[in-house]
Amino acid sequence: MATSDAPLSIDRVVLTVRDLDTVGDFYERVIGLDTIAGDGESRILGQGDLPLIELRRDAQARSLPFEAGLFHTAFLVPHRDDLGRWLRHYGEAGGRLDGASDHVVSEAVYLQDPEGNGIEIYADRPRSAWRWNGQMVAMDTRPLDIQSLIQAPGRWAGAPQGTVIGHVHLQVGDVGDAETFYGGALGFDLSATLPAARFFATGGYHHHIGTNVWNSRGAGRRSPDAAGLAELVLAATPDEAARLGAKTRADPSFIAPSFTDPWGNRITIQPRPAQAAAA
Repeated sequence: MATSDAPLSIDRVVLTVRDLDTVGDFYERVIGLDTIAGDGESRILGQGDLPLIELRRDAQARSLPFEAGLFHTAFLVPHRDDLGRWLRHYGEAGGRLDGASDHVVSEAVYLQDPEGNGIEIYADRPRSAWRWNGQMVAMDTRPLDIQSLIQAPGRWAGAPQGTVIGHVHLQVGDVGDAETFYGGALGFDLSATLPAARFFATGGYHHHIGTNVWNSRGAGRRSPDAAGLAELVLAATPDEAARLGAKTRADPSFIAPSFTDPWGNRITIQPRPAQAAAA
């Protein structure tokens, strides 16, 4: 099963930004996304005509890095060589990383956009190499072999076809509450745990949603004027949409096309477009 074929997967991330032009240009120039649509108040960027990031301008929004919200948006590229080409391109342009890790299931690098929104760019290892104990997948944080990666042939020419948002990692106030909401009420499988983090997936992926309290332990609901995460849009298969629809009919107070998690992170679930990319 492709990452984006799972019952629930990431469709796109919506960010509130103060400087639309600067942040939008960064996602084009550095991440290699295409502008699909936009005006003076918003911009939608993605790979080809597949939206991945939507930026909404609010010049008065406040940066509140220790509140609940976005930890990072993780762009999954189709092949290890794509990650290597991007990494070499970024280094030649003088870019600096916040981190680089081998997670056993994937290889990943980390950075921030101009307003401090976290970004991961990663490539998965073959699923046949992942190790499972029931529904729990073995992940780790090991040194990344950067020298091997940058030997990838060819030049970076923008986000390659098949690039998707593989997962989104959120800052929350309590990982137990995150497990109750994402793993219980919303129905994701708990796929990995750390003392201060929980990871959730559907369809046998290593994780579509990560949650942690590394910067946000005890955080309450997000401030309404916070910059950063404005909305997380999930794509649902027809069967999953039907399951969530049944839950809505049974308990209209819980689930609807758009709702919030316990920290006020807005989540919208929509049917998966027929042309959604596989990765």
